[in-house]
Amino acid sequence: MSIATRTVRAPRGTELHCLAWPQEAAFRMIQNNLDPDVAEKPDELIVYGATGRAARSWRAFDRILETLRRLRSDETLLVQSGKPVGVFRTHEWAPRVLIANALIVPRWATWDEFRRLEDAGLTMYGQMTAGSWIYIGTQGILQGTYETFAAIAKRHFGGSLAGKVVVTAGLGGMGGAQPMAVTMNEGIGLVIEVDPDRAMRRLKQGFLDEIAISLEDVLLKFDTYRKSRTPRSIGLIANAADVLPELVRREVRVDVVTDQTSAHDPLDGYVPAGVADPAELRRRDPEEYIRRARASIARHCEAIVQLQRHGAVAVDYGNNLRGEAKEAGFADAFSYPGFVPEYIRPLFAEGRGPFRWVALSGEPADIRRTDRLVRELFPHDETLVRWIRLAEERVPFQGLPARVCWLGYGERAEFGEAIDDLVRGGEIGAPIVIGRDHLDSGSVASPFRETEGMRDGSDAIADWPILNALVNTSAGATWVSVHHGGGVGIGNSLHAGMVAVADGTTLGREKLRRVLTTDPGTGVMRHADAGYPEAITFARERGIDLPSGGDR
Repeated sequence: MSIATRTVRAPRGTELHCLAWPQEAAFRMIQNNLDPDVAEKPDELIVYGATGRAARSWRAFDRILETLRRLRSDETLLVQSGKPVGVFRTHEWAPRVLIANALIVPRWATWDEFRRLEDAGLTMYGQMTAGSWIYIGTQGILQGTYETFAAIAKRHFGGSLAGKVVVTAGLGGMGGAQPMAVTMNEGIGLVIEVDPDRAMRRLKQGFLDEIAISLEDVLLKFDTYRKSRTPRSIGLIANAADVLPELVRREVRVDVVTDQTSAHDPLDGYVPAGVADPAELRRRDPEEYIRRARASIARHCEAIVQLQRHGAVAVDYGNNLRGEAKEAGFADAFSYPGFVPEYIRPLFAEGRGPFRWVALSGEPADIRRTDRLVRELFPHDETLVRWIRLAEERVPFQGLPARVCWLGYGERAEFGEAIDDLVRGGEIGAPIVIGRDHLDSGSVASPFRETEGMRDGSDAIADWPILNALVNTSAGATWVSVHHGGGVGIGNSLHAGMVAVADGTTLGREKLRRVLTTDPGTGVMRHADAGYPEAITFARERGIDLPSGGDR
């Protein structure tokens, strides 16, 4: 893949560069993914998650933009792993773009084979929202991380992390949410990061409070902040595979431990400890690099298990650290649970998940108006109202202004239509893009994360994300994507995404109403079919038509 130095930013305002707003939305959002304020390595088309890209090459990127400029409202662009490959006449209700990223026949779905195909220019790793053009920066995962820590606080610490120490690692696009999520829950966070540039970036953006010079400095700060119960996040430039075992050796009291390094990719994501020049080793001897990375991952994971045995609450945050550690020979890697089965699944059973929206105008005031709309529509939801208040006060916008919040079945359609009313009435300056993470209730098959420990043992059944993509295509989504390997790595997940546009038109409103119902509805369906009583009851109460009714 070619590397070029160029700056990409999405257009702002109401001037169209395409034939209609749905195409314009895709045109702006793929560029927003590569905004230097948004993407981790924009020169390499990498948005987040080690090597999650927005397009396969700069040539492919330019051709996508050229095609979107001329795409008619009864045509659909097909994108194969970041490369535009066809335009066909469809109809107005069809998506304007259909995307497939990194899909490989299961027998060949290994990192080695994927990398061979990628090196040959035949595929691209799209992560989740990188290759589906709906990444909004670190905020995209922030509320989910905040809610997870809030659930931990409620279950284990009386509802607050005040005076409690949370230790984790990784300050990339996703991991960068951790320090703010901890302090939003009144806790003290230590986030270990090998890359000083990433730590400094999170500090400048406001997600991280300070950077410590040494572990000794960190431990002194722990004492100070514990005594004063001061919420504070600390970055430490070091390798987690070195620091966590040292915390165990020193018998440091840790209350919560997790991780958000890019352990899902032991070649391009995780940095092994004790290697003076990781980039040179990766280039010269990738097999040795992977061996050393996995050895470090095993040591890292073992330290988490030891901290758990010493009293810490340990939870896996879905980056496949446990899976890679087990691959490296650490037999007890799965001694601690994943965050979805432990804390999030009851929300999934009601179709609740990370709903997001973006102001194509580029005006922060448009998002402020939607923040007020959330409070107007859902004043009874104290958790949601508190989140919106915290987001307004603390969360910086990256690229086009955006917001994320967790909404469920029924709420998404209601909110989407209300946004459309604001666009139609001129209270918002331009259409709003509405999408979500692929991490959602009905759109993922991922046995190490979203579907870990399903009630009926259906962790690896991948029909569900495909059905999600198909019904959203039928319901009028503006673009739909199906990806492989997001979050947990190649061979470990299949997942789907959807994006819709609130443009104030009659047709757009009908599409919104349908797709914002079908999308979370598949989450209720999936969990009801797996036998979750709360999903079965919810479906019955909301009139969701489930022919099998949760029967086996």
